[in-house]
Amino acid sequence: MSAHTKKDGQGLDALTPRQIVEELDRYVIGQRDAKRMVAIALRNRWRRQQLPSDLREEVFPKNIIMIGPTGVGKTEISRRLAKLADAPFVKVEASKFTEVGYIGRDVESIIRDLTEQSVSMVKTAYLDQVQKQADELGEERLLDLLLPPSPSPRPKEQEDGSLEGTQRDTKPVDNTRSKLRQQLRDGKLANRTVDIEINERGGLPIGIISNVGGNVGGMEDLESNLREMLGGLIPGKKKNRVLKVPEALKVLAQEEAQKLIDMEEVIKEAISHVEQTGIVFLDEIDKIAGREKSMGPDVSREGVQRDLLPIVEGSTVSTKHGPVHTDHILFVAAGAFHVAKPSDLIPELQGRFPIRVELEALTKDDLIRILTEPRSALVKQYQALLATEGILLEFTQDGLEEIAATAVEVNDRTENIGARRLFTIVERLLEDVSFEAQELAEKKVLIDATYVQDHLKDIIKDQDLSRFIL
Repeated sequence: MSAHTKKDGQGLDALTPRQIVEELDRYVIGQRDAKRMVAIALRNRWRRQQLPSDLREEVFPKNIIMIGPTGVGKTEISRRLAKLADAPFVKVEASKFTEVGYIGRDVESIIRDLTEQSVSMVKTAYLDQVQKQADELGEERLLDLLLPPSPSPRPKEQEDGSLEGTQRDTKPVDNTRSKLRQQLRDGKLANRTVDIEINERGGLPIGIISNVGGNVGGMEDLESNLREMLGGLIPGKKKNRVLKVPEALKVLAQEEAQKLIDMEEVIKEAISHVEQTGIVFLDEIDKIAGREKSMGPDVSREGVQRDLLPIVEGSTVSTKHGPVHTDHILFVAAGAFHVAKPSDLIPELQGRFPIRVELEALTKDDLIRILTEPRSALVKQYQALLATEGILLEFTQDGLEEIAATAVEVNDRTENIGARRLFTIVERLLEDVSFEAQELAEKKVLIDATYVQDHLKDIIKDQDLSRFIL
């Protein structure tokens, strides 16, 4: 679940497909069909978990292909879906991968990246659970450094066999430590410095793998694994650093938190998360579709499809954390398919993406809503950015309509990049305000239709110029 949903006490089991669509509506405008499809896919994951174990293993995810031009929300839908499900998620471009034996990224690195993402997520969750205890232990270590035990004279043995002064000496130290603790919590020691010893992990002194020849992605993974293994054999160095008290407290608390978590449990849970809830967004799949007629092997297209097939079908991928089974990972592929068609994929791969949904091109009304409605809407972003310098940025309705109309016109005239066109237009529109923000005498800037036309008219008229600037 996303952070805000967790706080509201909802779990994934409490979200119906309709509620999932409503959550996605807060970030992505339109594309109702695509949202419905991914909502059903997400709900089916929960339904599968309720099945008896023998049947559960037989129910496989129904992978999805999203078809639509760039900038209409394909990536954002998948990213928000993963956050909603609190699931490990990676976005990769199919065009970056190549067939085994050629230079380029190995397709299995997708699963390795997904596993690393999952380990990071689970570790962060574990660290949050032990943070309070780690803060207390870090505070005790810091107090030991600020108030080292003073060497006391050797106690004399009395006639009854007891040692003189053993109980009398501890009280002043305890009182001083309590006062120091209170000063630390009150922030009165913020300007003091302390010398702390930090453990630095041992590592290899030089890079050991060259980029030349072979599979670059595989070589990177191999080098990473070797560093991981040999790093444990090389003893870690201890380094003294002089830090301000607040920073030292943070460092010590982090060290204590690392000691409190069981990494074996973290990895075990992380792999389970990948296998049961992982989501891979495979962008630009249309770039590897199509059959090129050539005498030699087709490395760039069908070769990549053949290598992707076992992962999508279900196989076991070796990672540095252990084997990962890909049978129940959800794959969401996306592409514009301007030239190629989904039917140009090899039949075996087509069969593994049974759900296909077409995303619609954005209209002027969609662009107006994108500017203002989502939580992270572009207008809200610029208003917040310029408010840091005292500028009140106000957009009128006719101003928003003019921005959207300009975006539609430029998209039609040049290349249709969807909502991303709004970024280029609004950035160009507010260039003068952003540059002169501190020097403006009038702190309220009104963006209406006239303002938009005045600032963009020259670029819009000059088609050659608009190709480069917008």
